[in-house]
Amino acid sequence: MRSALFALALALPTGAVAQNYPDAQAIVAIGGPVTETIFALGAGARVIARDTTSLYPEAVTALPDIGYMRQLSAEGVLSVGPDLIVTRDTAGPPETLDQLRAASIPVVSIHDSFTKEAVLDNITAIGAAIGAEDAAATLHAKIAAQFAELDASLAEQTDKPRVLFILSNQAGRLNVAGAQTGANGIIEMAGGDNVMAPAFNGYKIMGDEALIEAAPDVIVMMTGEADHEGRANEIFALPALAQSPAAAQGRFVKVDPAALGFGPRTAVFAQDLHEALVGTAPAERLE
Repeated sequence: MRSALFALALALPTGAVAQNYPDAQAIVAIGGPVTETIFALGAGARVIARDTTSLYPEAVTALPDIGYMRQLSAEGVLSVGPDLIVTRDTAGPPETLDQLRAASIPVVSIHDSFTKEAVLDNITAIGAAIGAEDAAATLHAKIAAQFAELDASLAEQTDKPRVLFILSNQAGRLNVAGAQTGANGIIEMAGGDNVMAPAFNGYKIMGDEALIEAAPDVIVMMTGEADHEGRANEIFALPALAQSPAAAQGRFVKVDPAALGFGPRTAVFAQDLHEALVGTAPAERLE
């Protein structure tokens, strides 16, 4: 019977939940937005391990780390003794997830997408998976209200700033965001126009000619460490961007890396970025 239920779960559309597991007390959460949502639903005490991308809330960092979500090993996950695994559907490799399912551990995959609908749907899906439907309904209403406030702000916007998102600066070689990325999703949600979205999907190192032609109004980077944290003077000193409108106006904005993950704080991140893009954010949000 149990194996039949697992087979049914595999046959359902991505993100669908065949059965909830309200009695699960040893949950492995894989993917920052998944982990954050479980904690936001008040079920953090049931999480026994997390992946490397799960860093919020701070309490989660004290849990065992099973590794990067796209380089998981079945042995590492099973070693913590889970009775439920809730994961983003971009986790992998696929053979690892197959091995976990073969071990008769329930695996609930949550669809990885970059829209407000996905954020809200995933709250409901995760709530159903862990038997926290009432908490999910409450959180859903709260986040929906935040998105409504964002929509009201966007309705007053008169133009779309052209935005270049730089993932990393590798000795002057810029890895930038195209379409189908969390960066593109949060830029569009915040009322910006990702200058590289028409050119390619994913992240790509771009040459100087393409960057000059892009002529962004605003540069966006993540806060963080090493080459993932850029400083305005370093970026604007690069020949490809020195003459850009962004450099001329000193428009450089930093965002929390979690803004690219699309979880419970997405509406807040998007509102903050929107205010920075249209010039209504407090000065400390700008570099």
